[in-house]
This record gives sequence, C-alpha cells and structure tokens, in this order.
Amino acid sequence: MILDKIKSPNDIKTLKPEELEILAGELREEIITTCSKNGGHIASSLGVTELTIAVLKSFDIENSDKIIWDVGHQSYPYKLLTGRRERFSTLRKLGGISGFPSINESRYDYFGTGHAGTSISAALGMSVAKDLTGRGNQGRIIAVIGDASISNGLALEGLNNAGSLKKDIIVILNDNEMSISKNVGAISNYLNKIMSGDFYQGLRKEAEKLLKSIPLFGNQMAKLVSKFEESFKNLIVPGILFEELGFTYIGPIDGHNIPYLLDSFENIKKIKKPILLHVITKKGKGYGPSEKNPSIFHGVSAFDKSTGLILKRTDDITYGEAASNFLINIAKNNKKIIAITAAMPDGTGLSKFSKVFPERFFDTGIAEGHASTFAAGAAANGLRPFVFIYSTFLQRSLDQIIHDICLQNLPVVLCIDRAGIAGEDGATHQGIFDVSFLGYIPNLIFMSPKNEYELMQMIKSSVFYNAPTVIRYPKTKIPYFVSPEERDISVINEGEFEVLLNGNDNVIISLGAPHTEIIKNLLDDINKNAANKEQEIGLINARFISPISLKLVDKIKSSKKVMTVEENVEFSGFGAKLLTVLSQNVPLTNLEYKIISLGNNYIEHGSRNELLAVMGFSKEKLLESINDFFNVNSEKNKIRYSPR
Repeated sequence: MILDKIKSPNDIKTLKPEELEILAGELREEIITTCSKNGGHIASSLGVTELTIAVLKSFDIENSDKIIWDVGHQSYPYKLLTGRRERFSTLRKLGGISGFPSINESRYDYFGTGHAGTSISAALGMSVAKDLTGRGNQGRIIAVIGDASISNGLALEGLNNAGSLKKDIIVILNDNEMSISKNVGAISNYLNKIMSGDFYQGLRKEAEKLLKSIPLFGNQMAKLVSKFEESFKNLIVPGILFEELGFTYIGPIDGHNIPYLLDSFENIKKIKKPILLHVITKKGKGYGPSEKNPSIFHGVSAFDKSTGLILKRTDDITYGEAASNFLINIAKNNKKIIAITAAMPDGTGLSKFSKVFPERFFDTGIAEGHASTFAAGAAANGLRPFVFIYSTFLQRSLDQIIHDICLQNLPVVLCIDRAGIAGEDGATHQGIFDVSFLGYIPNLIFMSPKNEYELMQMIKSSVFYNAPTVIRYPKTKIPYFVSPEERDISVINEGEFEVLLNGNDNVIISLGAPHTEIIKNLLDDINKNAANKEQEIGLINARFISPISLKLVDKIKSSKKVMTVEENVEFSGFGAKLLTVLSQNVPLTNLEYKIISLGNNYIEHGSRNELLAVMGFSKEKLLESINDFFNVNSEKNKIRYSPR
C-alpha cells in the first residue's frame, strides 16, 4: 500500500501523480472501515480526500506552512497522513485519538477546532503573529472551511477583517453543495435587483428587439443570450462577495481533480495577499451509501460497511425526538408556536415537526446567536418560539439570551439537547457548562426533567409561564412511546420541586435524567437496610435550577447532611447556587454539604456510559458516593452494587 509509505506529511511530495490517485482510494477505505466500527463524521472527510492530498503535496506542513480545518470533522484524511495512522482505529474511543483537530494530540494540529466558523479568524491571528514576531517568511496560513460554516457570523467577521488587513492568508472554501446555495441565494437576490432595474431592463428589451429582428435565427439567438445571462450571474455571484471583502477570488474548481488542485496551489503560492480558493466537492465521495445520504453520514454511529445500514437501530428515541413529538401535539391547538434550530433539524429531533408544520419551522443555519435573537423578535411580535440547540453550541448565543431574550422578558423557550456528557465528539461537544452560564440570569426559568414524562410536563408548562424558559436534557435514548395529547399532561408550578423519598437528617437533591431515577432505585434498597428512620436518606427531584424555591430551603434547612447531584461542572453549578441560597436564609454551622458533579475540567471523548463511569455517574459510582457520605461506617450497613 502507498499509505504504508507515509510516515510524515512531506512523504507525499515524493509520490507520482498516479500514486496520488491510488492514495486517495486507500484513505477512503481506511476511513470507511474505521467509521463503520466507531462511527464518526464520515461524509465530510471522504469529500476532502483529494483536497487534503493536494494541500500536503503543495505546501510544507512539516516545516513552515500551517493548516486549520474549520469545525474539524473533515480532518480524518489529514490525521491519517500526519503520523496517526497506527492509532486511527482508536478514533473517538476512550483514550484514543479525537474526531477533531487537537493541539494536544499532534504537532500538525496547529489549532483545535470543533465549533463552526473559527478557522478564518484563527488563521488571521496566526498571520499577524507571524509578521509581528519577525517570522514573515515562516510560511502560509491556510484555512479550510465548508459544510455551512462560511455562513456563520464569526466566519464572515473573519473574512471582513482579513480582507482589510491584507494579510496573505489562504482560505479554501470547500463547497459540497450542501449549504452554499442558500448563502449564494441572498447575494443572488442582490444581483437580481440590479438586473431588474430600469436601466438594465430597458437595455435588455432593446437588445432583445434587435436580436429578434434578425432573419431566420433571431429568436434562437435571443434565447441563447438569456441562457448566457443566467450562467454569467451564477458564475460571478460568489466571486463578487469575496472580491469586495478584499480577497482575490479563484474558482470554482473541481475539488476531486488532484492535478487541477496542484496547479491552482502552485499559482496561489505566488500571490502574497488574501486568497479565497473555491473548490467544489461531493460530500461522501467514494462510498455509495454516504453519497446518496450525506446528511445521515455526516455524523453516524457504527454501520454495516457492505450495505451502509446503521447498526443497533432500535425503536428507542432521543429526548429531543420526544420533545419534538409532544410539541407537535401542542402546536396543533396553538398556532403561535414555532420551532427553530441552527442547522440541526435531525440531531435535535425537529425533522418530524418540520414536516407537519413546514411554515412554522425555521432552520437558521450555523447561526446560534441569530437563532436566539430571531426567536426574541418573533416572541416580541406575538409568537411562542421553541428553539432547539445543543448545549455546546448554545454557548455561542449567551449575549443574545441575556440581552435580547431575558432582559426584555420575552417568552422564548430554549430546549437544550446534549446537556451533560455528549460522548464521542469530545471536549468541544460536551454540554457541561449550561447550568453555570444560564443559571444566574434574571427572569429566566430553568428546568431539567428526571424522565420523558416530566420533559413533556415542562414543555407544556413553558407555554403557561409566559417568560424566558430553558429545558435541558441529556443525549440518551428512551423507549419509544406514543406522544400523549396536551390535555393529558399536567403543568408544573414555577419553582415546584418533587419529594421522591422522605428523609429528615440525610437528603439528596438530584437534578435531571437519568441519574435521578438511578438514585431513587439505589435509595430504595439502602433505606430498607437502615437501622432506624434517622439513617434513611431522602431524595428530592429539584426540577428547577431557576428559580430555587424558598420552600426547598425550608424543607432541607434542618438536615444534617445534604448531597446535590448534577451533570454539569461544579463551580457555579446547581449545587453551588443552592448552597448560596441556603447561606442567605439559614445558618450552616451544623450542615455537611457535598456536590456530586462533573468536576471542573474539560472532558475528552469516549462513549457516554464510559465517561459517566469515569466521572462518577455510573450506578456503581453513585452508590459508592452515597455510601461514603451518608452510611454508618460499619460494613454490614453498607449496600453493595449488584448488576440487575
């Protein structure tokens, strides 16, 4: 295999043209094989295979040039060609290599990425640093951006700044036709406006009359000119935007034609100014199932390599799907309800809603900040927006949530998917900060359900609250159920907690699924073995992060030991907030208080169950924490974990 010869990026420079084509096939085979076992972002990586080869062939990534992969889910070929082939089978596994670029993983990963739109800004910063530190001849900085990332506000800000500073960065726009048409559409409207103006239309009519007056072929010539006009418009529109921003626009070119790519790169290297190379690629290229269904294979779990069928498919659904299904039932009787997402209709479970109510569903693209303010505007004018966004991506819209939604007390409902441990996508995608960065915002009602029924209660309740509301839920499957009608689901009063088990001296206050119900089962066994009532441990389902009811404070103020449990970082989380409220209302001199949380560090990749165990949230680990904090130290009173 030619891939066996590649020990470092510069080994590609020794390959002949025909060997480069063979190498592309070998890379695809390696990616397909590994992702069929591990899952991953297969379609995006298959689409940039030739592009990756051409970049490494043309530029000196080993010594001087630097490349940044936007989002980073398209970096699998790059990983294979930069010294990580031997570990590639560990992709996205606990202790293995990341599914995204990471500066801690390889010296060839010059900037860590995982969220969209960051590459151009980072590349510009690197270019400025290169010049100011006297390393002007260090090499070129290259940003590869695609898969809708170019429509992200940060990417456009970076383009604007880079063009004005005239730094010699290279932006490669990987256009796989999954998103660029929408972006170009808005610009195309601008050109259409010019073309529909009086001057242009008058000139067009006169030219058409002249052509049609020509004997025999006049009508055919008029039609030919009309077709040329449309082709010319489609060709020039992308370049207009980037040229106006200060970039030299080159393309579009075939992103799967290695000779074309190599020629283009050789020419580009001679130009010392901002360059944008527009390449056209096919997402999922080289693997039939991913070519036919690039959206499914954008991020996929394990699959049958020969057929492309997803393995281990069951009738289970996600919390997001359950939320969307119930929202459909509510929306049937409430025409003010709309649903919004930021480029994730499938991942958030809103696909079904979009089919039932297409006119009331809005996908803003990778623009979480815009989605939040868009929802605020809709709410300000009488609608009831439900915004479905992953926890990790919601971080990008904090200013809009504070300023545009909560400050104005607008009834926007944020449904936060992937709250807590998200799994194999790693540190950039774990939803472990939302309780902290949203929990202290005034006017905000913030909830976390213990199960799917309570999730539906919270969705229905949020309509009644008429206030900014957040509902967070984890990335985990639940059994499929037929979504009940709205009338069959009760409303939860604002701030109302739920006592699941009584206990006076010893109390656990748990927030969210699935650990609340896990703890309930554990305590049922523990309390059966308690020597007396004083040793029994109570359990409260907190439900609300904001507001924390003073009734809850009153309920636990005489307890001797209080433990809180939350799938969030410790500092400024729910446990810390509750402790603050307690300290403001009762003396804490006789209280022992313990917070069970996800700690205070970033959490790398692995399966959700593996990471929960590492972080102390498996059934066994939770039992150990409960025994250590509450139980009498005698061995006979300590309950042990036994799998059921």
